[in-house]
Amino acid sequence: MPRIQFADVTFPDHNTPSAYDIERRLKIFLDRFREQIGSPKFDYALSDADRLKIRRRAAAYLSAISRRSGMDHLDDKDRRKLQVFRGGAELKCVETEHRADEIASCLHTEMPWMAPATERLWHDMRASVRNGDLGPLVRPMLLVGPPGIGKSYWSRLLGAQLSVPTTIIEATSEPAAFAVTGSQKGWGSAGPGKVLEGIMASQIANPVIVVDEIEKAGDVQSAGGQRYSLTEGLLPFLERSTARRWSCPYFRIGFGSHGFLQQTA
Repeated sequence: MPRIQFADVTFPDHNTPSAYDIERRLKIFLDRFREQIGSPKFDYALSDADRLKIRRRAAAYLSAISRRSGMDHLDDKDRRKLQVFRGGAELKCVETEHRADEIASCLHTEMPWMAPATERLWHDMRASVRNGDLGPLVRPMLLVGPPGIGKSYWSRLLGAQLSVPTTIIEATSEPAAFAVTGSQKGWGSAGPGKVLEGIMASQIANPVIVVDEIEKAGDVQSAGGQRYSLTEGLLPFLERSTARRWSCPYFRIGFGSHGFLQQTA
């Protein structure tokens, strides 16, 4: 399966030395340098000024590596969370038009009354195969119908057929945009949204996202009049151009299809 660079950061090499290692190397270098230039033996002992200079240079080196990574604004805990994307994220694909036919046939056999949704999905999958897309590009879909006809079940069945996880967001209990986008640091419940959390847990970049009962989301406003509606939080994900390069308000880095990494069997 193909893997893409999903997080728009550069992960430092595993062999990057620690501050302790850098300081130790600099101390050894300074001792040897003084010996080479013929300094008296008793001058080899490091002064407080020497130690301070070494500590500063080690910190400056590590700071430069951190800035190049794009993660210098994050604390250690959040950097560790992003390590799941060091090797990119996997894209589950529909390899052939025949496979697209099989998925559509399974959905239609089990739920024939959902034929309009299944047919649109089928056409999108076949088009993606013909276009050579790495993963199936399925247009956002709004399922409208009376309660109990299986709209959510159809979505879960689709996830099972595509072999991808399905993330469910309940609009009735989570009406604010934070459930989808996450929230900036400074809020009491700051964290990434459910979409990104699901991708981090599975390391699959194209899950099925289901917003259940979205018509009941309502309008959420802060005391200052700012809007945080779930429907508005969905907008960047519904437009393909913005979904490819989406900026997470919690991590403050971009996520999406940032480049092809490798193809695995």
